[in-house]
Amino acid sequence: MRSSATDLLWKIVNGEEIERGGKTHVASLRESLTAISLLGRMEGWFLKSEEKKVKNEEGKEALMHDDTPCGRGKVREQAELQFAQPEFASQPTQSQPTLPEQTQYITPATQHPLLLEEKPLVFNLLTFTQKTLPYFKPAPFHRTYYEKLTDFALGRIQKLMITMPPQHGKSEGATRRLPAFVLGCNPNKRIAIVSYNATKARKFNRELQRIMDEDTYHELFPQATLARSPSSHPARKSRSYARNADECEIVGYQGSFKTIGVGGSLTGEPVDILIMDDLYKDAAAAWSPLIRQNIADWYDTVASTRLHNSSQQLLVFTRWHEDDLAGRLLQKEGIYHPTDNPHGWVLLSFPAIKDSPPTPLDPRAEGEVFWPERHNLEKLLQIKERNGAVFESLYQQNPQPSQGLMYEEFQCYTEIPSRTYSVAYIDAADNGADYLCALFYKEAQEGNFIVDVLYTKDPMKVTEQEIAHKLLEHQVERCHIESNNGGGLFAHNLEERAQQMGNNFTRFYPFHQSQNKIARIFSASSSVQQLVHMPLDWKKRFPTFARDLMGYLKEGTNPHDDAPDALTGSVECRQPPRKIPLSELLQW
Repeated sequence: MRSSATDLLWKIVNGEEIERGGKTHVASLRESLTAISLLGRMEGWFLKSEEKKVKNEEGKEALMHDDTPCGRGKVREQAELQFAQPEFASQPTQSQPTLPEQTQYITPATQHPLLLEEKPLVFNLLTFTQKTLPYFKPAPFHRTYYEKLTDFALGRIQKLMITMPPQHGKSEGATRRLPAFVLGCNPNKRIAIVSYNATKARKFNRELQRIMDEDTYHELFPQATLARSPSSHPARKSRSYARNADECEIVGYQGSFKTIGVGGSLTGEPVDILIMDDLYKDAAAAWSPLIRQNIADWYDTVASTRLHNSSQQLLVFTRWHEDDLAGRLLQKEGIYHPTDNPHGWVLLSFPAIKDSPPTPLDPRAEGEVFWPERHNLEKLLQIKERNGAVFESLYQQNPQPSQGLMYEEFQCYTEIPSRTYSVAYIDAADNGADYLCALFYKEAQEGNFIVDVLYTKDPMKVTEQEIAHKLLEHQVERCHIESNNGGGLFAHNLEERAQQMGNNFTRFYPFHQSQNKIARIFSASSSVQQLVHMPLDWKKRFPTFARDLMGYLKEGTNPHDDAPDALTGSVECRQPPRKIPLSELLQW
C-alpha cells in the first residue's frame, strides 16, 4: 500500500498523466507541491540528523502533529522553495555572503537527488512575478536583477544595494514582489519597507496586500494569508491580527510587513528584512544638504537600531547625489568581499548606456542601452544633451558634484592640425591602488590633441608590452616618463622592449618630479582646460579615465588623481613653438 501511494506521488511530482474516473489527469502546481510535501514527510527528507533514527511512520506522525513554523507549514514551504532551480543558474555569479545558521532554509545538500535529476521545479522570484503578474515581459537585464533578488530572498546576501535608472522596474521586483515572495516562503519574516514619504509607503502597502489576496498567490503559498482575507484559514482567529495602511500581519505566524516614510517610527519588534526604496523624492530633496543629513541621521538612529545580527538590508536606488545614503554607506562600509570585507555591500549597478567592457552580470557591449524597448538610445542622448550632470547621476549611476569640480567639459575635435609632433606622457603607478596613465597625443601649436589613453592597474610586465606596441602604432617621437617610485626601471625596460620591436624613432625622456602633485594640478588647471583637446567619443572609449578626470574636486578628498596629474604633466612638457625656416615657408 505504501509503495503504491509513493509511486502515485512520484507520478504527480514528475507531471505524468494519472487515470482518474476513466479520464487522464495532469496534476496542477498546487497538487504537485502537496505531493512533494507528502513525499518529504514519508521519506524523511527534512528530518534533523537525530530524528532520522526514528522510524518513517513515527517521524511522519510527529511532523503531522507539529503546527509550529518549523513543522507542518515549514515542510511545504521549504519543499516548494528549495527544489527551485533558477532559470539562470548556469550563469557565473560572484560568491555571496552566507547568513548565520538561524536562516531557516534547507541547504541544497539535503534536497532529494532524484527530484533534481528527474524534473526540477523551476521556482524563483522571476517565475513568481510572471505567475502573479502575467503581462510582465522581462528584458534581459531583469533576469540578472531578479537573480540577485532571489539570492537575497534565500538569505545568500545580507546587504544588497541595487542602483539603476528611473522607470526600469526596480520597485516592482524589490518592493512589491519580493516581500510577498519572502513571506510566502517564510511567513515568520518581519519586513520593513521604507520610501521617501508615508503616502508613497502606504501605496506600496496597498499593492502588497492586493498581491497577497490574489487566488494565484494562495495557490502558491496557502499558508501565508492576511487578516480578513478570503483565503484566511477558518480555524485561525484572523481578527486579532493587524491589517491596516501601515502594517499587516500573517495569520497564524509571527511574520508581518510594515511600510513607513523616511523619518517615521520603527518601534516595536525587530526587523528581519529592511527594504529602502528611493529615499529621496526628487532632485531638490537629494541636493539639499539638510535633507541628506536628516535621512542619514534617521538611518543611524532609527532604522539600523531595529536590526539584529541576521537582519538583511536591501537598498534600491536611483542615484541623485554623490553624498546620498548609498554614497555614504559605500564610503563607510565598502563593497562586499568574502575575505577582505565580509560586512560590505553587494553592489549591482546598471548604467542606462553601458560605458565599460562587458561583465558576467552586465554582458552588454559598450554603448549598448539598458532597455531599448522602453528607453532607446536617441531618447537617452537627448536627456544627456539637455543636462549632462543629471544624466550622469540618474541614468548612469555616477553622481558628480555640481560645484567644486576642477574641470569643465573639455574641447572636442573632429580634425587634428596638419603640423604636429607625436608625443607620449607616462605616469607610472606609485602603488597598487594607483593607476598607470599613459597619454598618446599630437602636440600642435593649438594644443595637445589626445588620440589614445591607457589607464590601468595592470602590473608593469603587462603595461610595458602594451605601451611599446602603442608607441609603434602612433609613431611616437618623444616619450616623457615620470621616473618617481619605480618609474626609472619602468622607463629602462620600456626602452628595451621598444628597441626589440624595431622602434628606433622614439626618444625617451625619463625625469624625476619633485613638485607637489596637488599644487601642480591646481596651478595648471587653466592651461590644461585651454590646451587639451579630446576625441568626440573620449568618455565612451576611456570611461575610467573620464570618471576620475571629470570628478576631480578642487577641495576635499579625491579617490584617484592619476588622470589630472598626467594631463598636467603633458601640458608642462610642451615644447616651445619651433621657428620655421624661410625655405620651409616658401614650400607651403
